[in-house]
Amino acid sequence: MRKFNPNKNIIIILVVVIIVVATVSITAANRAKDSETNIVQSAINDTVSVVDKTITAPGRWLSSGVKSVSNLINTYEENQKLKGEVDQYDEVKQKTKNQTQEIERLKEELELNQTLTSYEKVTANVITRSPDTWQDMLIVDKGSKDGVEGNMAVMSQKGLIGRVMEVNAHSSKIQLLTSDNKSSNHFPVKISSNKGNAFGLLKKYDVKAQQLIASEIPDEQDIKEGDVVQTSGLGGNSPADLAIGTVAKVKTDSYGYREAYIKPYAQMYDISVVTIIQRMAGATE
Repeated sequence: MRKFNPNKNIIIILVVVIIVVATVSITAANRAKDSETNIVQSAINDTVSVVDKTITAPGRWLSSGVKSVSNLINTYEENQKLKGEVDQYDEVKQKTKNQTQEIERLKEELELNQTLTSYEKVTANVITRSPDTWQDMLIVDKGSKDGVEGNMAVMSQKGLIGRVMEVNAHSSKIQLLTSDNKSSNHFPVKISSNKGNAFGLLKKYDVKAQQLIASEIPDEQDIKEGDVVQTSGLGGNSPADLAIGTVAKVKTDSYGYREAYIKPYAQMYDISVVTIIQRMAGATE
């Protein structure tokens, strides 16, 4: 068996290439002299064209594929960039909304403070409000170092929300009027009507109606929807005339006393800033 000689094959390929190149050159020269194409020249041109297409086609396909992949990658990167910008916009939008709400709360607290010029007071921020005790209490960032004491009345927005139940050096725990703690120290209230004041005790909260309930109001007292409810100051633990809300409806209990359902001025479920009433202005310890 004859052995395969790679050198001989290479020489043959080179000779063929030289012949093809020479033939193409000669036909090109003849074309310059004669505008008509002969049969041999036409056959060679067609062969060269087919060979060129066969050789260059994979390169074109590869180039086209690389370009498509590159465009796809660029499109993906652009989409990711746009998504990041949209997320950043949403974040800025939400942050602006939160800041606007905070400004509104601070404005309400400022308006409240302007109505409490007869009292010494301290403004505090809510730092903790547990979901488990959301209706019962919250913790603020002012304490005994700021003059806060137990049983001081606490207001927010436009009305009373509760009282101080525990004081630390730099924080205080506030018990809310919405608490269902039966042993809490409730507020004595007065309801102002056209025929004088009616007095009762604020000690319940209707969760469904989101209304406070003042009980033990004598039946002979004439009260009606829309009458203003304030602290009476009779219990000695809180100043008089702190705003609470307005009468929404009146019912008579099983003991013959009337109950006044009160729509509070304060929004009890969204509290971020509070005002603690320390004492009447000019009052001594």
